[in-house]
Amino acid sequence: MAPDLRAWAELLRLPALFTVPGDALAGAAAASATVNSRTLLAIGSSLCLYEAGMALNDWADRDEDTRDRPHRPLPSGRVRPASALTASCVLTAAGLTLAARAGRPALAVAAPLAATIWAYDLALKHTPAGPVAMAAARGLDLLLGAAATTGRAREAVPSATLLATHTLAVTTVSRRETTGGSPLVPLAALATTGVLTHLLTRRPRTDHRQKPSPAQPGPQAARPPAPTSVAPALDQPGTRAPRPGALTSVAPTPPRATDTHPRATDTHPRAYDRYPRATPPPSSTRTPRPLDLASQALRVALAVAYPATAARPYLHAALNPSPPLTQRAVAGGIRATIPLQAALTARAGSTPTALLVAALAPLARRFARKVSVT
Repeated sequence: MAPDLRAWAELLRLPALFTVPGDALAGAAAASATVNSRTLLAIGSSLCLYEAGMALNDWADRDEDTRDRPHRPLPSGRVRPASALTASCVLTAAGLTLAARAGRPALAVAAPLAATIWAYDLALKHTPAGPVAMAAARGLDLLLGAAATTGRAREAVPSATLLATHTLAVTTVSRRETTGGSPLVPLAALATTGVLTHLLTRRPRTDHRQKPSPAQPGPQAARPPAPTSVAPALDQPGTRAPRPGALTSVAPTPPRATDTHPRATDTHPRAYDRYPRATPPPSSTRTPRPLDLASQALRVALAVAYPATAARPYLHAALNPSPPLTQRAVAGGIRATIPLQAALTARAGSTPTALLVAALAPLARRFARKVSVT
């Protein structure tokens, strides 16, 4: 790799770039939509905004890197600070342009995402709000995929929350990657990883209290409409019997005293109305198909791959919170973003897209051997 290209690869942290497409893909899956051209525009927008933040981060930290990381592209003089700032501005404009091409809902998410990135790099990074801002940026990036694909992002909020929580833990650990510090921070990140893994392995909630449709057999569908009485009861005082041959409707018989507490059975005409949960849902008797079992197995496997990537570096940093081990913990947390995205995608029911996201992990690992992700 040419020296100039390698310097820009280090500045933009190219291996970390593989953690970006999964945000938009997981957002589209969370919105129960298939990938389309607007999803690809959202991915392009995310890539541009992510790299804009990387270049702006080194530009803002150039004085600090001169003291703590003199090998970085800006302190070493391989990339000029003005070039890094210009690249950040151009990439931000390109990201917003691609989001606008995807539609107004996508631009409505991309605009605050870009503002959050710039605010983090220029003002919030070294404040207590820094990790929260970074977590918000990653969550907005997932919502960008949902908004671009379907025009709405509300369905993707739970997935965005889980991804933002992971990012919050990684960013909190990264604040001490040059100085080391207390083992409590990586321990907290390790506990967060365990909680997120538990949530990923849980089966998504479904609503089993839906009433059966008229085409389904059951007491509700078989029950005929109640007749409407248009004639007075004959046993009441002051009423006359109808004339022979006159058309009359039979008045419904009032319920007996024993009918005040009907049993919830299928033969009783009022069991389903009074006790709608008495009849088991049709899905409870459905036999799982092999495809469903395979999808569930994949979801569990991806959920397990997430802590397998992040847990060991966190544990090592907790046992010895030195700068080298803390940096490895941050790198492990960044790499764990990909299996987390894949698990969120599989959890939403999009198995092919989940496999596509998971395939980015070995590529990121391969490039990380040449260029650092931190």
